[in-house]
Amino acid sequence: MKKVQYSLLVILMILMNSCNSTQIVSSWRASDKQIHPSDWKKVLVVALLRNETNRRSAEDEMVKYLNGKGVTSYSYLDENFDRKDEETLRHKIKNDGFDAAITMRLIDVDKEKVYEPAQYYMYPMYYDDFVKYYYRNWMHYNTPGYYTITKKFIIETVIYSIQDDRIIWSGITATYDPKGVRRLTSEIAHVIRNRMQQEGFIEK
Repeated sequence: MKKVQYSLLVILMILMNSCNSTQIVSSWRASDKQIHPSDWKKVLVVALLRNETNRRSAEDEMVKYLNGKGVTSYSYLDENFDRKDEETLRHKIKNDGFDAAITMRLIDVDKEKVYEPAQYYMYPMYYDDFVKYYYRNWMHYNTPGYYTITKKFIIETVIYSIQDDRIIWSGITATYDPKGVRRLTSEIAHVIRNRMQQEGFIEK
């Protein structure tokens, strides 16, 4: 019986870990805008992260999710480009044929202390006679309660139409204990796409 209960517990933990740990906190869309699959042929992706390795990983993952339509900012806006020249940047992006730009920015990281209550596992009860009932019911084992620290990453994602020169979608996501930057970026892209489809912002 212990083996059966342990196996069920392992299966439950696997299912929980496989679930998406990212949720949409809030979102906004331009009501007059709808995106069709053929609308975007070239998209600039920008991850505003201080760590250069994390920035590249996030942008690479976004490009991967865009099925070849994305261009990373680290390869496009290299160290030779003056990022402080706003007009030159606007002119360059439009002239190079970008349809849209997607930016991701880390807003905050919250730490939460969560108490995991004790878990009690009882053997099945038998009612054939008193001795069996008594013997079976007093036997149990438990896992003591404990505290865990979870990290919540708050990310802002904004999509700009380059041709219209304006924001067309923005959203805030919360991700609990992400398993690396690539996994974080992939989860955010997935939940955002689902939200956009639900809103009718992009075609299903």
